[in-house]
Amino acid sequence: MKIAIAQLNPTIGDIFGNSNLILEAAKKAEVEGANLLLTPELSLIGYPPRDLLIDPSFIAAAGAQLQQLAQALPPKLAVIVGTAVPNANAVQLGGKSLFNSAVLLQNGAVKKVFHKRLLPTYDVFDEDRYFEPGENSNYFSIGEAKIGVTICEDLWNNEEFWGKRSYAGDPVSDLAKLGVDLVVNLSASPYCAGKRGVRSAMLQHSVIRCGIPIIYANQIGGNDDIIFDGSSFAVNRKSDLIQVLASFETDFAVLEYDAAKQDLVGSNQQNAAGIEAAPLSFYPAEGDAEIWAALVLGVRDYVRKCGFSKVVLGLSGGIDSALVATIASCAIGPENVLGVLMPSPYSSDHSVNDALELARNLGVAIELLPIGDLMKTYDRTLANLFVNTPFGIAEENIQSRIRGNLLMAISNKFGHLLLSTGNKSEMAVGYCTLYGDMNGGLAVISDVPKTRVYSLCRWLNYGSENIKNQAELGKEIIPVNIISKAPSAELKPGQIDQDSLPDYDVLDDILQRSIENHESAQQIIAAGHDEAVVKRVVKLVRQAEFKRRQAAPGLKISDRAFGTGWRMPIAKVSSY
Repeated sequence: MKIAIAQLNPTIGDIFGNSNLILEAAKKAEVEGANLLLTPELSLIGYPPRDLLIDPSFIAAAGAQLQQLAQALPPKLAVIVGTAVPNANAVQLGGKSLFNSAVLLQNGAVKKVFHKRLLPTYDVFDEDRYFEPGENSNYFSIGEAKIGVTICEDLWNNEEFWGKRSYAGDPVSDLAKLGVDLVVNLSASPYCAGKRGVRSAMLQHSVIRCGIPIIYANQIGGNDDIIFDGSSFAVNRKSDLIQVLASFETDFAVLEYDAAKQDLVGSNQQNAAGIEAAPLSFYPAEGDAEIWAALVLGVRDYVRKCGFSKVVLGLSGGIDSALVATIASCAIGPENVLGVLMPSPYSSDHSVNDALELARNLGVAIELLPIGDLMKTYDRTLANLFVNTPFGIAEENIQSRIRGNLLMAISNKFGHLLLSTGNKSEMAVGYCTLYGDMNGGLAVISDVPKTRVYSLCRWLNYGSENIKNQAELGKEIIPVNIISKAPSAELKPGQIDQDSLPDYDVLDDILQRSIENHESAQQIIAAGHDEAVVKRVVKLVRQAEFKRRQAAPGLKISDRAFGTGWRMPIAKVSSY
């Protein structure tokens, strides 16, 4: 039996377009001689659909399109499609009105429906808001092979692997008790750095525990702030990875279930000479290359799926805007990127020159809009009100807000998407200006700490192979001076970030411990950080919540991003 995996990039709500993606994959699977095609979780409607699910017309349209798709598919091919299915018992028995389901289509009809049993409600997930959990695990048969069907979270309740049980039910164990020969999983598992290895280790452990091979089919693409990496794979009975699909790209693969061996056969078993092949691994490798690929995909899909074709951003000559400009250039092409230089009387000559050099290296268009005269106009307008007060943060922030206004004017006039350039370290402690540099439709690196920004830029210059590098340019992509100079907002003479913040190595370690590891201030102090610095940073993070609540959506690459999964109150007492 041949099984095809279609690693698709659905668009939320594009029922017809997503249906066509499935149909194209099915035609390819038929040519490859496949008996079964797997698609990702909610592949027909896109994941996560959120409150589209409460619109009855949306659900009706999905149901109608499912029937049309069933008629259009190659009749002999069995295809599993992810979609939302109405709960017929909800009115009489109570419960949510929908199931998150995997629907088996064959011979022009719906043959069987499988409901997701474990509904996540942590981090970015809110499935219990919409879906009723399925009560039982089930399977279907192709020939003599019994194929158990699971959906995403159904695989994640491995108590032995995690050291705890997150749900009462264990769908994989239940399928093992039913005597299935193979488990397939339709998934929409969001990306965060290092997660691909965790997924594969967990499923390899599940295979060892239950003795059943598993095929995992994940979606790819950016949907709002969430990035999906794909990285679909298959694990045989010996817990070997025997098929690995691309990360951050659409992909398609066919593998075989050998009924005699009762096992999956994939690409790294043996070559023609009978020699064992090298173990499979995910590409790109973990670290800067992986994060880079995720950010490029996130920008490309956000721009495309939101209906934009061009972007605009402010180029300050600093490292953050340099990184965002480079990501955007790679994501949608430099010809679609406009960089705007807006020097003030406090901007150094080297900052302007660095920004110009970066623009030349990337090949992006630039506009130069000095803001000195605008600053004077603000000063005159506010002179009577601000009389006898010292120059301070209010005046500094006016500069940022002037720039934000100019960028939004360009965005409005030409229909460009404005990219904001603040990093996670700044967003965490509020070192950013509301209605100024926080303006934008997408915060590209708001989940990237400052130390990782530096790491990514060094990797771009000296370690990357997937974009034009210094060998082609005759020099680095990111001008060396941008990386080596002290970071500064340049809102007053001689200003550098470390006038207001701890060194970024120190700051980022404190933030990592506090935000992602949930360590208390006392634990962080015990780890060796200065008590006054820790308490100040923790206080800044709490005080900046009102800013983050009004920020542009930002691409998520960590376990704990300031986005959909971050649900902190603004008005609160921090007495612990």
